Amino acid sequence: VQLQASGGGLVQAGGSLRLSCAASGLTFGSYAMAWFRQAPGKEREFVAAISWSGGSTYYAGSLKGRFTISRDNAKNTVWLQMNSLKPEDSAAYYCAAAPTTAIVVPTTQGLYEYWGQGTQVTVSS
Repeated sequence: VQLQASGGGLVQAGGSLRLSCAASGLTFGSYAMAWFRQAPGKEREFVAAISWSGGSTYYAGSLKGRFTISRDNAKNTVWLQMNSLKPEDSAAYYCAAAPTTAIVVPTTQGLYEYWGQGTQVTVSS
């Protein structure tokens, strides 16, 4: 199983980035997908998650309205659209896959079985 995250980079505050995570080696449509992030010196935190069908999405409270998670099961890909970026959004962003087709999507790291390598997002002020 491989999760390949991409799309990170350097952006000015107020700008946008779109992260992608391409999955291989798993039945993508049987997995909930999520994004987590980790800033230097901080614990990894939940960002957003989406159910296997894309019908349910969840966001960290502070990010709702600025970030949007989506997926295309035909392309084995999940995206994170990030708008109105702030310096505090700077972190390594990781995609993760949880083997569940439940309606309720997990937001706990321990329930995610597979992880990507991370893509760095840096927001300058």
